[in-house]
Amino acid sequence: MDFLNIYAVLVAAVLALAIGFIWYHPKVFGTAWMHAAGLTESQLKGGNMAKIFIVSLLLAFMLAFAMPALVIHQMGALSLVGGDASKALPSYEAFMLDYSEAYRTLKHGALHGVMAGIFMALPIIGINALFERKSAKYIFINAGYWIFTLGIMGAIICAWK
Repeated sequence: MDFLNIYAVLVAAVLALAIGFIWYHPKVFGTAWMHAAGLTESQLKGGNMAKIFIVSLLLAFMLAFAMPALVIHQMGALSLVGGDASKALPSYEAFMLDYSEAYRTLKHGALHGVMAGIFMALPIIGINALFERKSAKYIFINAGYWIFTLGIMGAIICAWK
């Protein structure tokens, strides 16, 4: 059984950018984020947007590639046999027949994605922001984006079969 669906990973990575486009739009959180980050419109316009979007897509792909381990419980069973199901004992196949689809839903993937956002992205963003002397608003705008985005990514990756 293959738990890593490359199409789900690609869709999740592209959606991360699409969600960011909406989240950081001036009419949503963009203006508040810009002020909290200490940036001006001219500074934002001065960047190489093609490079920013390409690197962002690559990083989003890397993140989406790691998501199955967080949102698909069956990955844990596969890891117990060294990642090669063909070398597993017969009990592995019996287990997978019984549980291969357990908790493979949008809702369950979203739950684990949100948990990853809260317990992984928020602390990382928060620690960096504290040392950068950024405000709580900055932390919550950026962490909110990742909590929401990881929830969507988790939902897609977990439910896509």
